[in-house]
Amino acid sequence: VQLQASGGGVVQAGGSLMLSCAASGRTLIGYAVGWFRQEPNKNREFVAAINWSDNTTYYPDSIQGRFTISRDNTKGTVTLQIDRLKPEDTAVYICAAEPTGRVPSHYEYQYWGQGTLVTVSS
Repeated sequence: VQLQASGGGVVQAGGSLMLSCAASGRTLIGYAVGWFRQEPNKNREFVAAINWSDNTTYYPDSIQGRFTISRDNTKGTVTLQIDRLKPEDTAVYICAAEPTGRVPSHYEYQYWGQGTLVTVSS
């Protein structure tokens, strides 16, 4: 499964973006999906995840309610809405998918995409 994250770009601080994660040639129906971000020379950071069975969502405490992960079942994609963007949100945002439908406890997703760059200007 090839994943493609899209929707990144340059945005001013305080603005919003919606990122989308899609699977090439298929949908993400049935998959658990996670979003991560990575800055150059830094570790990958978990930002959001969603189960398949009940759409339970997961966020780290550090996100502080500005990120919202959801499914678009009409398109078979998963989106990440980011509001009140801050310069420190600048990173490559990467989506990952797990075919069991359950969010892995230690981020061991089976499929990973390349990411989309989000740049927040102050």
